[in-house]
Amino acid sequence: MKTPAHTFLFRIFLLLFLFYSSSCNRAKATDASVEKEKNKIVQQLPFPETSVPTIDTTDYNQRVHALGNKDKSGRWPVKKLPYPLPGALLPYNRIIAFYGNLYSKKMGILGELPKDAMLKKLKGEVAKWQAADSTTKTIPALHYIAITAQGSPGKSGLYRLRMPFHQIDIIMDWAKSIDAIVFLDVQIGHSSLKNEVASLEKYLKLPKVHLAIDPEFSMKNGGAPGTKIGNFSSDDINEAIEILAQLVRKNNLPPKVLVIHRFTQRMVTGYKKIKILPEVQVVINMDGFGNKTLKKISYQSYIYKEPVQFTGFKLFYKNDTKTNPNGLYTPAELLRFTPKPIYIQYQ
Repeated sequence: MKTPAHTFLFRIFLLLFLFYSSSCNRAKATDASVEKEKNKIVQQLPFPETSVPTIDTTDYNQRVHALGNKDKSGRWPVKKLPYPLPGALLPYNRIIAFYGNLYSKKMGILGELPKDAMLKKLKGEVAKWQAADSTTKTIPALHYIAITAQGSPGKSGLYRLRMPFHQIDIIMDWAKSIDAIVFLDVQIGHSSLKNEVASLEKYLKLPKVHLAIDPEFSMKNGGAPGTKIGNFSSDDINEAIEILAQLVRKNNLPPKVLVIHRFTQRMVTGYKKIKILPEVQVVINMDGFGNKTLKKISYQSYIYKEPVQFTGFKLFYKNDTKTNPNGLYTPAELLRFTPKPIYIQYQ
């Protein structure tokens, strides 16, 4: 039989044991709770990004600032845009392009002249631009209309005609002979950018092939191309940008250049919503023919006042000189524009 003293000590020991067990359980519960919270936080954090090569941002900034040509409005250069991936063509090069189609001598200098004469003339224009601006390397390009708008529905019912691949292959060979890049131009008619660009994927996977899209022939509201001027919205343009960006990512390519033609206000809508990505460089190209005054006003109205990223300027050997044999802008004259165009197209 236990004595009262023994009973008292036993009760004290039991109370201490129960308190210790309870504290341990609470500690374990607290530890589990903390661990659970830590896991929750870790799950919310992004996975660490893999390291990727970067460009010399100081050099890039200086070059785009120079293109802005001391603009005092604050529009140029465009601010808060992502830097491009390494291997970007712009703003390190000025692209001098000959535009056209091999099926027609009326669509541009590319197709109007025989191969050797055309390439010789292109190299001559490249040399003129290089002499006018020694700070920026000048490179040649063949800008081929790979999908042409049609005045009738055709078999597809889409008012567009895709050029056969063997014709594009000819352009590729010509470009290779002078170390030129290639632009494939798309006029969608009643089709969609997604479907037409997809049809050219085998070429756009190549590092020296780029894309151009022409809102003039986007007949989303009906009608035959040529009867009225079409348009692309920022959503349309962003779709093209994303298609190119995916090709760059999947195929480990340098950035693509996307040229967008424009010569009226309504041809491109929602310019502020155009999404610039590191994989794609966007050029808004001042299209349209006429005298120098008209073209300059168009450039100021639709290109200068609505900044996207880079700018281009189209020159028509025939239509710009109909009323004035000196109506074609010279490189020196265009280099005084704000911003300076980095893409020059001859038709």
